[in-house]
Amino acid sequence: MLEIRFFSDNDWADTWKILEPVFRAGTTYPYSPTIDEDEAYQIWINNPAHTYVAVDSNLGILGTYYLKPNQPDLGSHICNCGYVVSPQARGRGTATAMCKHSQQEAVKLGYTAMQFNLVVAVNEVAVRLWQKLGFEIVGTLPDAFRHADQGLVDAHVMYKRLVFPTVTS
Repeated sequence: MLEIRFFSDNDWADTWKILEPVFRAGTTYPYSPTIDEDEAYQIWINNPAHTYVAVDSNLGILGTYYLKPNQPDLGSHICNCGYVVSPQARGRGTATAMCKHSQQEAVKLGYTAMQFNLVVAVNEVAVRLWQKLGFEIVGTLPDAFRHADQGLVDAHVMYKRLVFPTVTS
């Protein structure tokens, strides 16, 4: 059974074990492959408004995500999230569960939409999943990501409205 809950400091060691290889790979996140643990903690835990972990009672932490305003002040009604799933959990619905959870949390927190600013276009699994979950590609940034294996590749901006304005007469 997968439980998604707020991150606690006791979760950091296992969360870092999931984040580190993804950041080091240089294929999906814009952070330096040489990022150190303290920098990663700042980025993933301290800077976002909220950080969550997906926990299986038998297998431990299988994934993590953060939720934060996409922009300050006048753009803060739209949130941004980042998700990472452990290799053992890939293809088992963990990312789907976290994305659905993040949308519910975002609505509870008052966000009206969710935007992903840099979805690496060659990360076809992620692009397909986000589209399946209702996100649209609203823009493509040519050569916006320096992929460790493929060089300069495009990145998508993906967007989903979470709350629709009510019509009043």
